[in-house]
Amino acid sequence: MFATHRRQKGVTLDVWPGFVDALATLLIVMIFALMIFVVSQIHLSDALQGSKRGISSLEAKLQEISKLLQIEQKKNADLTVSFTQLQALKAQVEADLSAKVAASNQQALDANTQLALIAQQVAELNQKLQALNAALQAAEGISAQQKLTIEDLDKKLTAALAQKVEDLEKYRSEFFGKLKELLANRSDVRIVGDRFVFQSEVLFPSASATLEKEGEEKLKQLAQTLKDIAAKMPKELKWVLRVDGHTDNKPIHTDKFDSNWELSAARAISVIKFLIKEGIPAQHLAAAGFGEFHPLEKGANDARNRRIELKLDQR
Repeated sequence: MFATHRRQKGVTLDVWPGFVDALATLLIVMIFALMIFVVSQIHLSDALQGSKRGISSLEAKLQEISKLLQIEQKKNADLTVSFTQLQALKAQVEADLSAKVAASNQQALDANTQLALIAQQVAELNQKLQALNAALQAAEGISAQQKLTIEDLDKKLTAALAQKVEDLEKYRSEFFGKLKELLANRSDVRIVGDRFVFQSEVLFPSASATLEKEGEEKLKQLAQTLKDIAAKMPKELKWVLRVDGHTDNKPIHTDKFDSNWELSAARAISVIKFLIKEGIPAQHLAAAGFGEFHPLEKGANDARNRRIELKLDQR
């Protein structure tokens, strides 16, 4: 009653701090709500952008699928055309096959007829083959006898050839022996293997194929020795004296000789002509020119390469 009495006497209560507190609280609540709204808006904006990008991607994929669908539709149309063509081709092939089967059946009938004819021909050939076998056996007997005869003749021929070679070697040795005696102690005449070698300077002037007097004298001695030996040789012995001309590697070009080939051949022929004049039968002589291509000293411009070689051989 006392408190009531005092308020009634004009004592005023202060409500402003509570109002301020309430207003601050309300403001904080509104700011919080606003922040939540802003964050929500940002989140929604991001989500919306992602959705737009997804929609754009889906639209691009949809366009790509549409293009692929158009391609597949075109392929399907092409396949439909191809299938129609294949059906037509199948029908044509079946018709051709039927025609060929019919023709093959006819050919089979003809083949049976031909087979019978071939069988008859084979039988006839077998009879002929038997006759040939009999004739072959008889011929083999004759061939065996002939083989023995040929082997015997071959042995005789080999023996005869060996005898001729032996005879030629005997006369060649005698020919060489006599020439050695005639041409002993001469540095310009040498023996190389089975050949007598005359230096060209002994027989010919430089770059010439004309025999000199001294060369003719030497060849006369050689011709006489050869005639003496030839008189003892059997007539069936086919011997030949080969005359080979050689030069050095110095090139030559004159009015008479355009190369060493021509000079070497001309010198060999000059020797042959002189020996024929001295009584050696031409059928027992042979000439060859080798130019500078068979030197005794390879790669050397040496006098030893300018030579005439004589070899007694069998024809």
